[in-house]
Amino acid sequence: MTIEELEQIAASVQRENAAFDYEVNVCMDLACVSQGADKLKEALVKSAEASGKKVLVRRTGCMGPCSHGPLVRVDPDEALYHKVHAGHARAIVASLGGPPVAELQCDLNEHFESQVRVVLENAGYIDPVKIDDYIARDGYKALLTVLTEMTPSGVIHRVTESGLRGRGGGGYPTGLKWSTVAKAAGDMKYVVCNGDEGDPGAFMDRSVMEGDPHRVIEGMAIAAYAVGASKGFIYVRAEYPVAVSRLTTALREARRRGLLGNNVCNTPFNFDVEIRLGAGAFVCGEETALIASIEGKRGTPKPRPPYPAMSGLWGKPTLINNVETYANIAPIVRNGGRWFFNMGSERSKGTKVFALTGKIANTGLVEVPMGIKLREIIERIGGGVPAGHTFKAVQTGGPSGGCIPAEMLDIGVSYDALLKVGSIMGSGGMIVMDDTSCMVNVARFFVEFCMTESCGKCIPCRAGTAQMFTLLTRICDGTGTMDDLELLEDLCSTVKEASLCGLGQTAPNPVLSTLKYFRNEYIEHIVHKRCPAGVCTIQVPSEVTA
Repeated sequence: MTIEELEQIAASVQRENAAFDYEVNVCMDLACVSQGADKLKEALVKSAEASGKKVLVRRTGCMGPCSHGPLVRVDPDEALYHKVHAGHARAIVASLGGPPVAELQCDLNEHFESQVRVVLENAGYIDPVKIDDYIARDGYKALLTVLTEMTPSGVIHRVTESGLRGRGGGGYPTGLKWSTVAKAAGDMKYVVCNGDEGDPGAFMDRSVMEGDPHRVIEGMAIAAYAVGASKGFIYVRAEYPVAVSRLTTALREARRRGLLGNNVCNTPFNFDVEIRLGAGAFVCGEETALIASIEGKRGTPKPRPPYPAMSGLWGKPTLINNVETYANIAPIVRNGGRWFFNMGSERSKGTKVFALTGKIANTGLVEVPMGIKLREIIERIGGGVPAGHTFKAVQTGGPSGGCIPAEMLDIGVSYDALLKVGSIMGSGGMIVMDDTSCMVNVARFFVEFCMTESCGKCIPCRAGTAQMFTLLTRICDGTGTMDDLELLEDLCSTVKEASLCGLGQTAPNPVLSTLKYFRNEYIEHIVHKRCPAGVCTIQVPSEVTA
């Protein structure tokens, strides 16, 4: 495979598409499929055939606004339809070339205007199981460029220059991690993609793997060339069967085209990728636990150093990045490090994909420049909280994150800014809460999640989260005391400082942030035996009611 051959494939796809007068793109992400998008696509194909019009009906990955699904985008009419079902297929096909179907039109201009799509640039435009669709949008051009025109150190320099930081939550500089693995001595090196997305409400990585699997594979191959690796693993949750299926197809097609395997693209570079399924353990998102799981061992973390960059899979130097990090690599190579560096804030470069969920009008995937105000994400892109209610807090970073109150909505979304207010970027979950949410109960929910998902290897996490949950349950029930509140704060400090891995170290964050910004709700539960949001069932002692 050469650049010229890629261009020929791209030209062939463009000629094939040009034979159609219209393109009808149907979102086939899991959210839309659950609402009948598969039947909708079949109905559109039948209606197009019956109409005699030249219509290409294409399945695509997630278009973004999941709460409006199933979604259909028509080109070149530039019409976006929402909440479409199979019964609308005939009307959509009949409208092609004329006035759009008014009752289905979706006005989401504000939702899209503030977004900058880098990772999601192909979302809604390609069929994820067709490698030629990916190639037609500059797919694998970056890989060919690095193999034929760049040295491994040159690739690392470009990634370093971009300022890209790991999108899995830690925010470690990607270029620095790559250079560490590249310098490590070893006869064998590995590249691992962490697709073990376990945060409640998070589906960014799943959507990328389902909607643009070749983008992840290309990023891994570039990384392998840069660090000197010849073997890769994609670690995916078994609960993501569609992602697994599409990745499997993509790997097969990439090998068939000579883009994986021995002598990739007729160069001395050898690299292949295997898929490993996770069993649903949240702790396996931690890199040393993930490594143990790939090796066939129980997925528990171990102390560091040594770090995986020096001694990872089977004791060999191993590069681990998450799905979104790899998905940024190809456009950085194509467009240059400075292009990416010029987006975002001072210390957080580029864009970030968030899964916007909770009490918000427009739930779904959004991709925004780093540094954007939280208010713009929630009120403009997300459409604000439903009518009749008021915004109370937004929780970022999954169960390891913190709850940010309304008065802090004007902070910029960056690694440092979120850390400063008691939260974290995490992998990109963003859960919005309104006045119907009890913040004590919210803290208990996330602590229970961490308690359940703790591997139990270290006592501070195993016992500490259990005791935190017990104390929070007492407070929610109205049987807690001020001594319990003091003990809860002491426990948070102990668990945070003494736990072995990131799960335990960050488990207290929801409690600490709600204590900081919503302490009055804890006091209401303990002293006044009342839940301000009316969520908790308070067990009022008889002497209080007498």
